[in-house]
Amino acid sequence: MPHPRITLLAGPTASGKSRLALEWAERRGAVILNADSQQLYGDLRILTARPTLADEARAEHRLYGVADAAEAWSVGRWTRAVMAELEQLGGRPALIVGGTGLYFSALTRGLADIPDVPASERDAAASVFDADGEPALRRRLRDGDPVSEAAIKPGDRQRLVRALAVLTHTGRPLSRWVAETRPLLSQGDYDAWVLEPAREALYAACDARVEAMVEAGALVEVEGLLRRRLDPELPAMKAVGVREFAEVIRGTTELTAAVGRVQQATRNYAKRQLTWFRNQTPDWPRRPITGN
Repeated sequence: MPHPRITLLAGPTASGKSRLALEWAERRGAVILNADSQQLYGDLRILTARPTLADEARAEHRLYGVADAAEAWSVGRWTRAVMAELEQLGGRPALIVGGTGLYFSALTRGLADIPDVPASERDAAASVFDADGEPALRRRLRDGDPVSEAAIKPGDRQRLVRALAVLTHTGRPLSRWVAETRPLLSQGDYDAWVLEPAREALYAACDARVEAMVEAGALVEVEGLLRRRLDPELPAMKAVGVREFAEVIRGTTELTAAVGRVQQATRNYAKRQLTWFRNQTPDWPRRPITGN
């Protein structure tokens, strides 16, 4: 049976996605499209274990290193970019590869096309919560969007503020925007796989990857980011390893200690990814592969 034109290959960091994708791409003549939110950034080749230049020469890779660290790509921006790439491929097969679960969810379940809400609207909604309390905000939200109000758990300030800001800015309930969401890919257009390594082997691969990053020049990469004096809240500045290795560069932490902390953070991240894919993609076939 022929493969669908699009294959989704998901899994945690250090699970072997890049290697397997490269093998598949070479056999099928496919283009590899990035679905990792950190590998978008050109400044993070080493810290995010982006495919090497040699790998990129073996098969065409797109959406890797296309964003500057001063940018903040959203899920919506990525979906627009990946759908444009798929359109350009015509009949060529594509492999969409990465570990960002929300990217795959947007493709297969949809993403509400909610207009950007100005900061002033978000601040106004937040001030209602902070000044008058959660019950007051809920009363206002209930008047215009009872579905969202009922669905948001007590104490979830962020979601309550967002729902009220969307309602105020657009004049439409957030729940209606969400209800109109449609998958970007039809089920017959793709097949999907999750790499699910044994936990012990995955953690060992995470530890080895961090050591390899240090040998490859991770500290030099972080030093380049620090010289730019970027906003620490930007996605690229929150990548695993940036904060820990920055402390080594500043002389406040020993390298050995920083490596251990980055290894632990990488294992924690991989664990969260495993949990997300198990909960959100239970019907996707699993491949028990390890390594990178």
